[in-house]
Amino acid sequence: MSYIAGEYDVAVVGAGHAGCEAALAAARLGMKTLIFSISLEAIANMPCNPHIGGSSKGHLVREIDALGGEMGKNIDKTMIQIKMLNTSKGPAVHSLRAQADRKRYQAEMKHVLEKQENLEVKQGEIVNIEIKDGKVVSLETDVGAIYKVKTIILATGTYLKGKIFIGEYSKESGPDGVAAANKLSECLKKIGIDLVRFKTGTPARINRRSIDFSKMEIQKGDEGIEAFSFENESKDFEQVDCYLTYTNEETHKIIRENLHRSPLYAGMIEGTGPRYCPSIEDKVVRFSDKPRHQAFVEPIGLDTEEMYIQGMSSSLPEDVQIALYHTIPGLEKAEFTRPAYAIEYDCIDPSNLKLSLEYRGIEGLFMAGQINRNFWI
Repeated sequence: MSYIAGEYDVAVVGAGHAGCEAALAAARLGMKTLIFSISLEAIANMPCNPHIGGSSKGHLVREIDALGGEMGKNIDKTMIQIKMLNTSKGPAVHSLRAQADRKRYQAEMKHVLEKQENLEVKQGEIVNIEIKDGKVVSLETDVGAIYKVKTIILATGTYLKGKIFIGEYSKESGPDGVAAANKLSECLKKIGIDLVRFKTGTPARINRRSIDFSKMEIQKGDEGIEAFSFENESKDFEQVDCYLTYTNEETHKIIRENLHRSPLYAGMIEGTGPRYCPSIEDKVVRFSDKPRHQAFVEPIGLDTEEMYIQGMSSSLPEDVQIALYHTIPGLEKAEFTRPAYAIEYDCIDPSNLKLSLEYRGIEGLFMAGQINRNFWI
């Protein structure tokens, strides 16, 4: 049974990086604002590499900060390593990159949202958006709560009809086992929004105790580095180390011999992937002349033994993943805590957006973040 749950100026659907910034910006401008997440434990979650910034992205974080955003401030509170990239090149391409304590970053951002005046944080799946005379008028949750709104910002990330692939195995799911948003996709189609499929992926996580770091190159943070936020002073803190190792011909041989078991090469995945973030099987196929590829071994927090293996995203079966990881120096006895996976999801064609990110033909409906990702490559 549906009921009217209230009236608001702005409703943000999704609480990843884009959703958090959108909700905070609206609330700080005096708008009565709501933000929804399928799970409040997924607010500002980093299901992929737990870092902020990096090449080009570091500049974006600074721009967000200059506009009053929270990301730079939050990473300054929760970083465990920071360094300036591209220092061998000109200053125009220098870019800060900070490794985050994943859980602390998530908890800090959730708390900022909860404390923000004019902002209400709610757990719930949005299943319907009502349009009247070409304008948004309300949205509805899966439990029947109807919120009358003037503006909706969709920041759904990789959750729209999300589907996880690990070799021949697949299931409907968002990142990290959080439920996918299935009903919202059908609603968007009904109101005339064109959806396309996209895919991305993430590497396995490994138990630190099973790694031989003596076979890897140590990657230390920078000393005396400036803060991400212009409002913060630089600070000294005890930084954790990251490590670099490499794949080899044995690794590549295992991948080539098992390409038929990859859902990407077997035709199970419909979506297009980003060129800037290829899986390890894509690297081996596309760059067959390369004898090795980098694998960065990075901590995901201070209170966990899990390590993130950057550069090794994959959709191969878990048994193949284990075999190929075990060929890499330092990972010969690696114990998986979570296998790598590919995720396919619905997103929109951003050519249908105005420069304001408002959807053409639907007044008050905006798109933010990864839902726009498909063609901006």
